[in-house]
Amino acid sequence: MSDTENSGFGKGGADSNRYKHTIHLPETAFPMRGDLPKREPGTLARWESENLYGQIREHAKGRDTFVLHDGPPYANGPIHIGHAVNKILKDIVVKSKLMAGFDAPYVPGWDCHGLPIELAVEKKFGKVGTKLDTAEFRAKCREYANEQIDGQRRDFKRLGVLGEWDKPYRTMDFRYEADTLRSLAKIVANGHLARGVKPVHWCFDCGSALAEAEIEYAEKQSQAIDVAYHAVDPQILAHKFGVDAGDAMVSVPIWTTTPWTLPASLAVTLGAELEYSLVEGPSYHGGRQMLVIATALVERALHRYRVEEVRVLGHVTGGAALEHLRLRHPFYDRTVPIILGEHVSAEDGTGAVHTAPGHGQEDFVVGQKYGLDVLNPVGGNGVYLPSTEQFGGQYIWKANDAIVELLRERRVLLAHETINHSYPHCWRHKTPVIFRVTPQWFIGMDQAGLRVDALEAIKQVRWVPEWGQARIHGMIADRPDWCISRQRTWGVPIALFAHKETGEPHPRTVELMHVVADRIDTAGTDAWFALDPAELIGEDAQHYDKITDILDVWFDSGVSHEAVLAARPEDGLRKPADLYLEGSDQHRGWFQSSLLTGIGMDRAAPYRQCLTHGFTVDAQGRKQSKSLGNVVAPQQVMDALGADVLRLWIAGADYRNEMSVSDDILKRSADSYRRIRNTARFLLGNLHGFDPAQHLLPNTDLLLLDQWIVHRAHQLQEQIKTSYADYDFSAVVQAVQNFCTNDLGALYLDVTKDRLYTMREDSRGRRSAQSAMFRVVEALVRWIAPILAFTADEIWGYLPGERVGNVLFATWYDGLGELPSDAVLSQDDFEELIDLRNQVNAQLEPVRDSGTIGSSLQAEVSVFVGANYDLLSRVAEELKFFFITSRLTLKPMEERPADAAEVTLGLWSGRAFVSIARTGHAKCIRCWHYRADVGADPKHPEICLRCVENVDGKGEDRKYF
Repeated sequence: MSDTENSGFGKGGADSNRYKHTIHLPETAFPMRGDLPKREPGTLARWESENLYGQIREHAKGRDTFVLHDGPPYANGPIHIGHAVNKILKDIVVKSKLMAGFDAPYVPGWDCHGLPIELAVEKKFGKVGTKLDTAEFRAKCREYANEQIDGQRRDFKRLGVLGEWDKPYRTMDFRYEADTLRSLAKIVANGHLARGVKPVHWCFDCGSALAEAEIEYAEKQSQAIDVAYHAVDPQILAHKFGVDAGDAMVSVPIWTTTPWTLPASLAVTLGAELEYSLVEGPSYHGGRQMLVIATALVERALHRYRVEEVRVLGHVTGGAALEHLRLRHPFYDRTVPIILGEHVSAEDGTGAVHTAPGHGQEDFVVGQKYGLDVLNPVGGNGVYLPSTEQFGGQYIWKANDAIVELLRERRVLLAHETINHSYPHCWRHKTPVIFRVTPQWFIGMDQAGLRVDALEAIKQVRWVPEWGQARIHGMIADRPDWCISRQRTWGVPIALFAHKETGEPHPRTVELMHVVADRIDTAGTDAWFALDPAELIGEDAQHYDKITDILDVWFDSGVSHEAVLAARPEDGLRKPADLYLEGSDQHRGWFQSSLLTGIGMDRAAPYRQCLTHGFTVDAQGRKQSKSLGNVVAPQQVMDALGADVLRLWIAGADYRNEMSVSDDILKRSADSYRRIRNTARFLLGNLHGFDPAQHLLPNTDLLLLDQWIVHRAHQLQEQIKTSYADYDFSAVVQAVQNFCTNDLGALYLDVTKDRLYTMREDSRGRRSAQSAMFRVVEALVRWIAPILAFTADEIWGYLPGERVGNVLFATWYDGLGELPSDAVLSQDDFEELIDLRNQVNAQLEPVRDSGTIGSSLQAEVSVFVGANYDLLSRVAEELKFFFITSRLTLKPMEERPADAAEVTLGLWSGRAFVSIARTGHAKCIRCWHYRADVGADPKHPEICLRCVENVDGKGEDRKYF
């Protein structure tokens, strides 16, 4: 907002003379300084003592509902800036929906089971069985999770996030655990459960299988080797290429970056459609060696083998010609077949892939097709089983060197190098994982149509941004079966009885799961682990194993639509939710697990919309890390600047992409906050003495400029309502800031100061401005309420007039309106007039800089216009107030002097001319205008007749400005 000098009101002058009591300067107890770090905690305490969330729910009762379902953060450690972004975005959505007239409940939740909590308890008490038995260990896990929840909840509330904090959902609540098992029972009843020995991602540090969502890719250094698999019958293999092998060795070389998988190698896979060449390779024991290599890869492969001359001996048009021929394992007394697989390509390597069904998803699939055994010589700790020939007891990563050395001794190592490549890692431990075949329980993607139904459901969901649809579609289309079993302690048990011989679940599984769920509802998961199977299945117990695996934690949170939305109608929740809102990584996490469980249970998605936000980075686009020293902790921001500044930064950022945050960026947000606060303070200050019940004028009775600002606010509110509905919060922030800076600060508030300060207190001109300002601030406080939670609450308490107890009880302000159709100037006319004003101000700047004038009130301005002279003539008598000059004369174009400056216009005639001169008149000490009639009234020798009328007369009248 511009300072008061331009309008003639500041320290000294009229404030210090006998007319001081006639000047109506702004007056409000609303503080200029936000002092948010000190003031916000008091507001928060009041909200809690008043049970504000409960009051909001009661006030909104009976409205249409909008349900945003909270994805549960993990109950471990203090919140970070990413948590703040997520929770504040949710809070903005919920509060904007309240403003839009919905009942918008918000029930926060926490994800409480899983490995990180186990590890924290293990660190303090040791592994299960050391100091604590399993029941005691689970109790300590529950205790630890509760401590973490208390800390996180305190910080979330401090962010200004309103919700059902006293009754959140927690995945470790007995009722939730029971509903998790009931959800699994529904999925089992619908035919989606499968048991199998399949390869899963396995983390040695976790000691458990990992879900797809628990995998991240990072650079890893690996040994890349080319290994020759010799033909059992070289002549037969060479003959396929029309070549007589003679005494030569004929081999199929493979390329791999996982030497440790070679003990489990049971086949070599070729591409059925690839062309293969038989080429002259490096010598073997002093004799010839022929190699089978994909034709497209021959030159690159022979270069690795240091073969200088490429000699092609023959071709086959597809790997199918070589199918079922036998090769020798490179170091075991084992023969392996040549088989065909679609996963083999000619992009790199040799076009031949060694196949270990126990250590790869594609290997497993092709192995099943060819009836290969599933060999897994690696234990859960990453050590080869004792029965593994030559390598038993060795850790696989360390065994790589030994395997390479053995291959070299056997003279089957054709090439060896170290490479860096992308490799799957455990998202918790940041350590490499392997594919390892283990007996596990799965939700099958295809056995009962889960994949097809999920892909169809994705089309019915609105994805924000739109690219989210393609992303999750690709993930669902390509994902393997979902391994839901984990070999850990802290979680919801799968609660199955599996037949000791067949491995099949008990025929009464669904019924039994519900019985167990009822017990868990009362006593928690210990009810299962302490259960004697004979209690439920009687004599069958001798034939069945009680499964002690726990469910994948993604299943826990994924069924929250059933355990929370469907289970808590008394809290305003329902299924499906209107919106899930999480970080962009949740396409492979919670969005996906929720979708699959929803389809598995109901054949319907549990949400109507999914919104994703990016991650936070520093100003240089780097991820935040302690080592870089660029971590921005939300707690520190709130202590230094206040939660509302943090909220303003989050709302103003483009959350669809990475969100840059730094101390400098937050300081800029603090500046923007002050601009909005100061605007609100100026509006409130000028409403001193204004009672809307007595003084509020109808929009049609307002002065022209006041009608225009109400019209602008109406236009802006429609834009803001649309932006909130589209979740485009940065557009809201930009619109509010522009309105405060340009429409209000640089124009309306500057122009109306003269009217507000100098006209009689109850004059139409002053009440008109107050009426407009009242309507503007009534709208403004609602616009910012979803974003500036504490400040909007504060402003609401200073607004005049009767009102509901809290801004969040209100909806969008309905007291605005459009510019009347019969207004003297249309909206387009106003835009052109503002443009003309800006250009006149630009002409005044050099005159002021030269010292010819001080403020613009010392200038006498003549404006020469053409086609719109008649239009502007209607308001010409008051244009000086609009331009904040003591005198402004409007004249036709033909009267312009030669030295008048030309200015270019858009909507009107295309140009105008401006002439500026220093006034020769005296200055009125009351209004600071320079006028010829200063001192014309002998009773008031220092003020102008306009001020005399406002002091002693009936008061000045205004029509336009």
